[in-house]
Amino acid sequence: MPARAISITNHHPRLRLDRRALVRAIHTLDANHPAFRLRSFNPPSIQSFASGELSLVFLTDPELSRLHADFLADPTPTDVITFEGDSTHGTAGEICVSVDAAWRHTRTAGLRRQVVASARKSDAAFSSELTLYVVHGWLHLAGYDDLVPAQKRAMRRAEARALRLLHSMQAMPVFALKSI
Repeated sequence: MPARAISITNHHPRLRLDRRALVRAIHTLDANHPAFRLRSFNPPSIQSFASGELSLVFLTDPELSRLHADFLADPTPTDVITFEGDSTHGTAGEICVSVDAAWRHTRTAGLRRQVVASARKSDAAFSSELTLYVVHGWLHLAGYDDLVPAQKRAMRRAEARALRLLHSMQAMPVFALKSI
């Protein structure tokens, strides 16, 4: 199966990303999608994995909150929103990610642990968190959901497997924020 087309849009004014590394990460997940089949819950969309072009959009909190309000009638901030595609139009879906949420979570986690991290460790934590958000959206397109506790636990296990896979394949993308 040929590698899917991936469209990457960066609307965050400070985000720097390695597009090729991000495409490689998605292609790695795509190539290994059977590993993410659920044993107790096997939705039809996992049987016929979402094919077609995948769109990734990196946004600020206000932009993602606006989408959250417009499409899900909930104006509160969130970290990821995933829109299913339409295979008849050649689209797998769109994953919209809040860069601000990833940065905030990284900073808060670091403060909770009371760790004084070097800039390099901070960048690695931010990259991992933002990658987790991309993986989360990808798993939604693979048929996972996280609305009820059992499904949420299954998604968390799949997220961990996906991140281990990306690490083992040296396919973790790198993200950074430009200084103000």
